[in-house]
Amino acid sequence: MAEVPGRNEAAAELSVRVEAPARLHFGFLDLHGGLGRRFGSIGLAIDEPSLALTVRRSAHLTVAGPEAERVRGYAEAAAAHLGRDTGVAITVERAIPAHAGFGSGTQLGLAVAAAMARLNGTPFAAAAFAATLDRGNRSGVGLCAFTEGGLIVDGGRGPDGGPPPVIARLPYPDPWRIVLIIDPERDGVHGVPEVEAFRDLPRFPEAQAAEICRITLMQVLPAAALAEPQAFGAGITRIQDLIGDHFAPHQGGRYASTAVAQVLASVAAQGVPGYGQSSWGPTGFVLMPSEADARALVAGLDRGGPLRFVIARGRNAGASVTGPT
Repeated sequence: MAEVPGRNEAAAELSVRVEAPARLHFGFLDLHGGLGRRFGSIGLAIDEPSLALTVRRSAHLTVAGPEAERVRGYAEAAAAHLGRDTGVAITVERAIPAHAGFGSGTQLGLAVAAAMARLNGTPFAAAAFAATLDRGNRSGVGLCAFTEGGLIVDGGRGPDGGPPPVIARLPYPDPWRIVLIIDPERDGVHGVPEVEAFRDLPRFPEAQAAEICRITLMQVLPAAALAEPQAFGAGITRIQDLIGDHFAPHQGGRYASTAVAQVLASVAAQGVPGYGQSSWGPTGFVLMPSEADARALVAGLDRGGPLRFVIARGRNAGASVTGPT
């Protein structure tokens, strides 16, 4: 008869795997804040780049793979939140590029927390871990991208300081594609400079905040619901222009990367209606109605050099968490 592993040995063999999507941040709804809530965001979960990691029990906390120091910090924070020790081994198989506009920190932190919660048989709620992981401070898009995916609008942070509530979530039309323009030689504003930028920026004009909210409610969301790519793209670009100009003093212009800006200027000259920069960049994006259109665009834009072009899809599901139940 085969030997049956002891309880501790069997527990040590358990592992949980998490795969999570990146997200694009299309812009803030209300940086004015005159109604009592500030920020508010619109964004989209995308199928690539993506994150994959595995967590198993271990005598000590060990981390292998990219983003090891960030992962270690998230694991320690998640363990404290769960009231557990840090006895896990984490292997990051695939990471989302950091400081590129993809929300990598939120997805990484939530993936570690979700895996550790599952490993310990504890229910996981992204919003409950937001403060512990120091995520969702300005946008709720990343939290919802992890749990549900899709096209997401959140209602901003209120006086209580809790995570922004999701007020709309729609599936992204399956045929549509997003051409990502990735500049590996630049980082977007992050960390202390990001905090200082939000502190030092002048108050956003109330009329422009009202325009963005109107575009979101009366143009972007209906266009997504009815699969009207022209109207959707035009609305996103207008939001991008207003937000990009506001942040220009802290990122060197409407776009953080000169190389990406040149590509987007070419896209605009071709009459493509939907384009912009995700969050602080430097990643740019172009919204295309089909795979064929996306491939044709990339063929005309990609002339070598440091920029990378990736054709992504909207992801209408959140992270997958697989392992012991």
